[in-house]
Amino acid sequence: MIDISKLYCGGEASGDTIRYGQRPSADRHEPHAYTTPKSAAERRPVVAWTLTRTCNLRCIHCYTDSENVRYEDELTTDEGLALVEDLAEFGVPAVLCTGGEPLIRKDIFDLATRAAELGLRPVLSTNGTLIDEATAERIKAAGFAYVGISLDGISEVNDRFRGVEGAFERARRGIRNCVSVEQRVGLRLTLTRHNYLDLERIFDFIEAEHVDRACFYHLAYAGRGRDIASDDLSYEETRRALDIIIARTCDFYKRGLHKNILTVDNHADGPYLYMRLREEDPERAEEVLRLLRWNGGGRYSSGVGIGSIDAVGDVHADQFWMHYSFGNVRERSFADIWRDTSDPLMAGLKDRLPLLKGRCGRCKWQDACGGALRVRADVYYNDPWAPDPACYLTDEEIGLTENGSGQ
Repeated sequence: MIDISKLYCGGEASGDTIRYGQRPSADRHEPHAYTTPKSAAERRPVVAWTLTRTCNLRCIHCYTDSENVRYEDELTTDEGLALVEDLAEFGVPAVLCTGGEPLIRKDIFDLATRAAELGLRPVLSTNGTLIDEATAERIKAAGFAYVGISLDGISEVNDRFRGVEGAFERARRGIRNCVSVEQRVGLRLTLTRHNYLDLERIFDFIEAEHVDRACFYHLAYAGRGRDIASDDLSYEETRRALDIIIARTCDFYKRGLHKNILTVDNHADGPYLYMRLREEDPERAEEVLRLLRWNGGGRYSSGVGIGSIDAVGDVHADQFWMHYSFGNVRERSFADIWRDTSDPLMAGLKDRLPLLKGRCGRCKWQDACGGALRVRADVYYNDPWAPDPACYLTDEEIGLTENGSGQ
């Protein structure tokens, strides 16, 4: 994640602790405050746990390829509670309850409550359409630190993306119901050609609906996302989208609206932001570069600081790498699976820089970007160490000029 609010505007958020090794002042006495890691390499992973693959929508980019059907062999309540104990014992800072649609699972509040009791930070990732007033109250009572609600455009743009008419209005009601019980709530959007021209309206929506946070995801070519890879933004469109996101985030801060705005799944955003800031405020730009280097970008993400467990208990490097499993929590603890580097992919992810090829292997921003999203390279080139095809920085910007500068 690239925190635009912090890096460009000097804001603070609870995630600063694990992203940049800095504890924000507002989080010092929070019950779910993260433990500050000594370095990004030593972070325990934030775990995205697919509680169920079943979903009431049919999004065109769904990385779990979910349908509104019952899937067999998903973890039972007892297995889920045991998993929560396992994750807490390992020192995982947060568990992201996702799907499918996690609110379809009836025991979600029991699982979240137990996670909170054990000092985990439970987070909910949902399409928001099932959050009525009573459900919002239960989410709040269960101890969810944050609710991320997925929208991919305004009104009919979102409904086409989500595959169900009326999904936008139901999600908006879900947001409003969370706000009404003072539950921290955010928006999650995947950037594609279907919606990036809607960004201005999205930011208007964030302000009007009192949304605390927004995460703008770059497209990962996983699940049904493979089928719409051609709908990914061009490099020029990506830069234009980043410019809008940066400008609107800065506008919020200038007006005292301290909302947490992030981009996700393309760490090239870090160097892009730094190069922009270097032209405006060179001194602050150097501090931003230091934070980006501490974070390490993709170097310390999938397989290090981010992990995933699917609905049947298989462990993956991240939530987009469902086609490759390192083991199952029914057979071994998550900690044992995560630390086992006998698997060549796991070993490579934990020390990936020497393995990177092509532009990523020669990029001068390796220490800040870290090769970005490895699963995108794996799906696109059938090689996890190939260049990330979504890198939009020019050869000159990454140091691959004719005179060899930056190599």
